This record gives sequence, structure tokens and C-alpha cells, in this order.
Amino acid sequence: MTDPATFVALASAGTAAIGIATAAVLRGWQEYLDLRRTQVGNRGPRSRAPAELIELRARVRRLEAIASGAER
Repeated sequence: MTDPATFVALASAGTAAIGIATAAVLRGWQEYLDLRRTQVGNRGPRSRAPAELIELRARVRRLEAIASGAER
């Protein structure tokens, strides 16, 4: 194990392994950031589904009618 070629081979393999692991982590980080950008971009005023919006408007109308005393 005192052969310099063994040390060079182990150092090269270690460096390659660190490089591959770093590349994989950076790729995952970029994918995560893209996902978060997409999620944040979808939070605009049109992010709700139309059916949900219609249901919310109907509930507001019903609550307004109850508050005004028209419906009991």
C-alpha cells in the first residue's frame, strides 16, 4: 500500500466520486428551484379553479342575504 500509483488511483477515484456527487446535488437543487418558481408563479389571481370561485361567490351571496335578514 506504499506504492505511489495506489495513492494516485485512490485520490483520482475519490476526486471523481466527489465530482459526481456534487454534480448530482447541484442538478437536484436546480430542479427544486425550478419547481418552487413554478409553484410561486401559479399563485397569481387566476390560480383558483373557476368552480371554486363560483362556489365562493355563491357562499358570499348567501351570507350577505343572511346578514341582511332576507333568508333565515
